[in-house]
This record gives sequence, structure tokens and C-alpha cells, in this order.
Amino acid sequence: MIDDARAKRNVAVLVAAQAFLGSQLPMMFVIGGLAGQQLSPNVCLATLPISMIVFGSMTTAPWLSPLMQKHGRRAGFIIGAAGGMTGAAISAYALSIESFLLFLLGSYFTGIYMSSGGFFRFAAADTASDAFRPKAISYVMAGGLGAAIIGPQLVTLLSDGPDATAMRYFPVFIAMIAINGFGMLLFFLLDIPKPVAPTMDSPKGRTRWELLTTPRIAVAVICAMVSYALMNLVMTSTPLAVVGCGYRVADASNIVTGHVLAMYVPSFFTGHLIARFGVERIMGLGIAILGVAGVVALQGVELGNFYVALLLLGLGWNFGFIGATSMLAGAHEPHERGRMQGLNDLLVFGGVTLASLASGGLMNCAGGDAASGWAAVNMAMIPFLALAGGSLIWLVMRPKTENA
Repeated sequence: MIDDARAKRNVAVLVAAQAFLGSQLPMMFVIGGLAGQQLSPNVCLATLPISMIVFGSMTTAPWLSPLMQKHGRRAGFIIGAAGGMTGAAISAYALSIESFLLFLLGSYFTGIYMSSGGFFRFAAADTASDAFRPKAISYVMAGGLGAAIIGPQLVTLLSDGPDATAMRYFPVFIAMIAINGFGMLLFFLLDIPKPVAPTMDSPKGRTRWELLTTPRIAVAVICAMVSYALMNLVMTSTPLAVVGCGYRVADASNIVTGHVLAMYVPSFFTGHLIARFGVERIMGLGIAILGVAGVVALQGVELGNFYVALLLLGLGWNFGFIGATSMLAGAHEPHERGRMQGLNDLLVFGGVTLASLASGGLMNCAGGDAASGWAAVNMAMIPFLALAGGSLIWLVMRPKTENA
């Protein structure tokens, strides 16, 4: 029987890591597009730094997950924090010499942290019982509540000055260096055993194709991709839309704060809702809420519209993504963990990379003004919501004996 006392200790460490180290991501999502807009040779490329973060995460997951399967979670998480520290240092230097290309390189290294942070949720499940697993995942995701408060407010504190150039964001990256340096010490408190080295008699597990064609895994991956990609699509454009519609950077920071709070506050009870109502219902509710967020955003560009739309966007992501993670964690065997989790995050963050790339083009180049670009971003959600909703309905309608 799995000892949930150990799991609860690990969850506490991972919650702290999610709150402290995770704060660098909302910091980057607030300032990445704004700094990119000032450094890039073309405004259509303004959100490319955000895309490079996600691309870094996408390309890191395939090698980081097997590395953790062989050497343990702690090694992978320390590598991630080191990547975040390196990325922040490169980005700070890029601002000082006004180099957009170097800023993109720094953003890529930040993506190494993003990839490792994405595995916190899986690490929470490693030592948890079947009953505690969805709650463990949910609690770790709730650590993002701290990140939601720390990150954007640090941006406001450190960049709210008279300097109108990209150098106004330099102190933010110095803070990110310190966050990664101190944050990696948390991982020495983890108590997750290294996976047992495979022997000749060990089960080989399913191939990647066999895993992906398992109905529950396929739907979990699709819903995770859509939930995360659409959240990123809209969130990446939000600071540009808010500032472009005449509001302040501080307003954009506050809206992102509210959004990230909505992403993580529900995590305190999402696991309980999954246990009570079933993962399929919670995932379906999340997809529906993402659709409502797009409808609200299309009603206008008042601050109230931005706040409500981004709050709903965060809530929809929470239900959709945590639900998909819970479904995936229960659909593969422990010896398939390194293969499947790395493949999942490769696909999820591949979708998020495309979404963040599209975000800047839609926002800055799909209309004559910020309001038109914002409308184009939210209209782009429709076909992907239909894909996720349709796949979930397909799974529910199938005989349960065929979904394993």
C-alpha cells in the first residue's frame, strides 16, 4: 500500500516550488511581449519571445522526462531551475544591448524551466495512492496561486518607472535570477525514490504509437493541448491588447494576476470535484468555460471585459488541464511514465508554441487596431474548442471496456 504521508510531504515541497519558482512565468508573460514589441524589427513578432519559452519547453520535455526516469525527479528539477537562471541572465544582457535575437535565446532557456515545472504535477502523483492522486495533482497546481501574486506584482514594483525603453524590465530579470538560484534548494527536500533500473525481465510497456492510440490517453492529450494552447493564445495577447487599448502596464499586470489566480485558486477543490463527479464531466465543464471566456472577450474592450474574460479563461484552463492530467496519470503504467509523460508534454507544448506564435500575428496584424486584433485572437478559439469537446463526447459515448 502506498504511504500517503510521504506523498503529502512531497506535495508540500512541490507546492512551494510551484509558488516561488513558478512566479517567473507570469513575469515573463507580462513583459515578454511588451519587451519584444520594443526590441523586434517587426511588431508582428512581438510575442515571439513567449513562443520561444514554450518552444524551449516543448523541445526539453522529450529528453528531460527520460532523464528523470533514469536519475530521479530532483536531478531534472535542478536542471530546470538552472535553465531558468541562465535564461534570465541572457535576457537581462539582451536588454542592455538591445538585441532581439539574444532576448529570444534567453527566452528559450526560460523554457527549460517551464518544461521541468510542468512535471511537478506528475511528480506529485509518483508516491500517491490512487485515491489521493487527483488531489495531489490539484494541490500542486494550486501552488500557482503564490506565483500569480508574486510574479505580476514584482513586475509592477520593478518596472514602474519613467524609463520608456525595454531597459525598464532589466530589474525584473535580475529578480528572476535570484528566484531560480534560491528556488532550486527546495528540491533537496523531495523524497521521491529513483525509478528501479529496468532488467531483462522488466515489462517493456506499450510503444508511443500504442499509447497515443489508447482512447483515454488520446483524449487526455487532445484536451490538455487545447486547454493549454487556447489559454496561452489569449493570455499572450492580453498585455498587448490592454496597453494597445489605452490602459496602463499596471492594468495589464493586474489582469494577468487575476487570470493566474483563476488558473490556480480552483485547484484547492478541483481534485475533490473530479473524485465526486468524474474526470470527464470536469474536463467538459472546463472546455465550455473556455468558450464562454471567448464570448465575453468579444463583447468589448472595457477593462471589465478583460478582467471577466481572463478570469473565465483561467478557470476553464484549470478544469480542462487538471482533468486531462488526472486522466492521463491513470491511463499508463509506472514503467511507461518516462515515455508517455515526455511525449504528452512534447505534444501539449507543441500546440502551445503554435498558439503563442499565432497570438502575436493575430493581435498585431489581423486588424487595423488593437480591438480588431483582440477579436481575431478570440475568434480563433472556435475550431479547437469543437475538437476538444467532440473528442470528449466520443470517449464518453464509447463502451467503457473499449477505452482502456
